[in-house]
Amino acid sequence: MNADGAALARAAAAHLGAPFRLHGRSGEDGVDCVGLLALALRDCGRVPVLPRGYGLRNTAIDAHLACLPASGFAPIAETVALHAGDVVLVTPGPAQQHLLIALDQDTCIHAHAGLRRVSTMPVPLPWPIRHRWRLVA
Repeated sequence: MNADGAALARAAAAHLGAPFRLHGRSGEDGVDCVGLLALALRDCGRVPVLPRGYGLRNTAIDAHLACLPASGFAPIAETVALHAGDVVLVTPGPAQQHLLIALDQDTCIHAHAGLRRVSTMPVPLPWPIRHRWRLVA
C-alpha cells in the first residue's frame, strides 16, 4: 500500500457528489476529471501540473499526458494490481478520454459527465484502459 496514493484516494472521495463542469476546478462550482485529480492532489499538499486546451472529445492527447509525471506519477503496467490513488485513463467513446482515481482495487471515483456529478464506479471498468499511473514522488 502506498500512503501517498491512499491519501489521494481519500482526498478524491471527499469530493463525491460535487457537480460536473468541463474545465471545472472547484468542488462547489464543478469539476471535470482533470479538475477532480487537481483538487485531490492539492488536498494532499501537492502542486498539480494541469493540461490546457482539452475538450470533451480530443483526437490527440499525448501532449496532455506529460502532466501526470510532472505531478508525481509514474506509469504502471495493466498487469499490476490496482491500488488506492492509482490514476486510470480510459476511452469511453470515439475521441473521448477520461481519468478515474482508484479508491481501492474494486472501486474508482470520477467526474461523471452523464450523471453531472462526481461518483463511484465498480472495477472492472466498462471502457478500454489506455494508461495507468501511480503516485511516486
